[in-house]
Amino acid sequence: MDSSVENNVKTVRRSKEEKKVLRKQLKASHTLLKHEGISTAAQPTKSLVVANGGLGNGVSREGLSAALKEMGEVETLVMPPHKPYAFVTYRQSISSQQQLVLYLQEKETSVPLPEGLALVEDFVSPEEEAVLLSAIDWSSTNDDITAQKALKHRRVKHYGFEFRYDNNNVDKDKPLPAGLPDECLPVLERCVSNGHISMMPDQLTVNQYESGQGIPPHVDTHSAFEDTILSLSLGAKTVMDFCHPDGRVIAVVLPGRSLLLMKGESRYLWTHGITPRKFDMVPACDPPSPAGSRPDLGTQSGLTLSKRGTRTSFTFRKIRHEPCRCAFPSACDSQGAPSTPSLSLPPSPPTLPCCRADAARLEEEYVHRVYDAIASHFSNTRHSPWPHVCHFLTSLPPRSVLADVGCGNGKYLGVNPDVIAVGCDRSSALIQICAERGFHAFVSDALSVPLRTASCDACISIAVVHHFSTQERRLAAVRELVRLLKPGGRALIYVWAFEQEYNKQKSKYLKENNKEHHGNHIPSKNTSEDSQEPHGKSSIQISSHLEDSCRPHDSMTDVSRVTDGKLSVHTNRTAFNTQDLLVPWHLKEGKKRGDEESGDRFEPSGSRLDTSDSSPAPVFHRYYHVFQQGELEQLCAQVNGVKVQSSYHDQGNWCVILQKDGL
Repeated sequence: MDSSVENNVKTVRRSKEEKKVLRKQLKASHTLLKHEGISTAAQPTKSLVVANGGLGNGVSREGLSAALKEMGEVETLVMPPHKPYAFVTYRQSISSQQQLVLYLQEKETSVPLPEGLALVEDFVSPEEEAVLLSAIDWSSTNDDITAQKALKHRRVKHYGFEFRYDNNNVDKDKPLPAGLPDECLPVLERCVSNGHISMMPDQLTVNQYESGQGIPPHVDTHSAFEDTILSLSLGAKTVMDFCHPDGRVIAVVLPGRSLLLMKGESRYLWTHGITPRKFDMVPACDPPSPAGSRPDLGTQSGLTLSKRGTRTSFTFRKIRHEPCRCAFPSACDSQGAPSTPSLSLPPSPPTLPCCRADAARLEEEYVHRVYDAIASHFSNTRHSPWPHVCHFLTSLPPRSVLADVGCGNGKYLGVNPDVIAVGCDRSSALIQICAERGFHAFVSDALSVPLRTASCDACISIAVVHHFSTQERRLAAVRELVRLLKPGGRALIYVWAFEQEYNKQKSKYLKENNKEHHGNHIPSKNTSEDSQEPHGKSSIQISSHLEDSCRPHDSMTDVSRVTDGKLSVHTNRTAFNTQDLLVPWHLKEGKKRGDEESGDRFEPSGSRLDTSDSSPAPVFHRYYHVFQQGELEQLCAQVNGVKVQSSYHDQGNWCVILQKDGL
């Protein structure tokens, strides 16, 4: 071949490669500007972006650092939480067509610990740690002396007194034969001499967590134990989440051999729990933080992935023999509040809220805290996307921007790979599951989504609006969806229907009840929208004349009355008799059926369930407002600048497709 022709061919080939790189750069530049507010530069600088490597897609800081060092001396490496990209700054400018050049400004913050919470690192030596771990004999499978149990997500032993998971309390008149292990005494004496506690504990719970295991958010029962609670972490590090009733969440890294002290507000008011997962996001190094504060894992850039190993916790408490008189009566069972949100029946069912503050408190206790507690089990029942939601998503043009508001475990974020999908949810535990699955999602309230106005081509809100406890807040949720839409953009909304029988056909939710009774099974404890999800084909009723199908608002008021102002507890898989109610969720996982049309359901109680946890399944209650026919359309009609394109009933759900004016 003539050398000039060969050179021209090479030039063409280089041109194609350059165009391919340029397209990638433009795409990454647009994403960064839109979602991070970061502008890019045309000329090489010291700061570059790694467009396909970050914490959000499983790349560790150590692995990425090793690769980046081959290009030059690294000055800083920024890996935003849950993002599939990272930023690197070199000592000198780097010129590379495979990297996108940008200017970077990041600010790391710290957050104050909950009041009364303290963490003492390296409280015990490695030698003391080994002695303590060897003092616990896990070989016995049924140890009455230490009330050893193999729970669903951990192993547990009790010393001094047994903690009863059926009533979340202790039997103070029945101490266990064995007291606290002698090996613990030097550690406890040091706690007394250092002023961490004023009296010696007499109860010890030892939990052993394997990788991927955790414990739901909870507050240790007030009436069972005195104020200060000590928790000694041995073995692998983990992250414990502390949640305030107002929605604040603080993630605290618990290194091995550290001592956590909970007293006052942190002990009585904040829930604490460990999200089940195999990896945690932790600081790559321990940056200096002011006393009483920790790095904010939600905003800090110097993070890496930490693979969980086996962790054993020693939790020391002092049995309480008098009623609790703490300063937090709203959370104190001695002063009338329920000891836990997981009782089979709420001792004092809440009333319908009469103001915005009451509504926020109701939703915090009976929606937000519940979903954080049941996140892992809830996600396990969310595998199959609903057919008509999938149809809506696949109808979107390529490169459309989609926002899933209330995305749960993110099962709809990957339905259409040709759209740019981002999700948000109020539950940090569910967002963590999204991140582990490689989806773009962030924690946000559906009433205030931190996305730009008119930035989305489409929005979906599946089984979310019915969790808002007032008409005003439900309307605000719809308005927020419309705000996000571009002119001409569409939104799909699903809410649970009061009418579970429609056009003389019962929803799958009711049909499953009949099927289980006819088969002599106990009704499934897998409740709410997981059991009403459509499977396979379902009939769909489209209403093009909405005014004909809407009932006057006055006709809806009779059914929504609540006796004595108290919310009733719904009996699962039965017809509704009120619009505002509490729906139980039984936190009991079993083996999935092989029936393909039951992909989201678990075995009924008493039928092939895993019984490794001998304690009764805890029950959580979620607030719902179930919608009557026409009510959702009337709600949307109050929002300016949008019209209802279609509405339909889909297996026990009322659904609408909205379109924003402008095209």
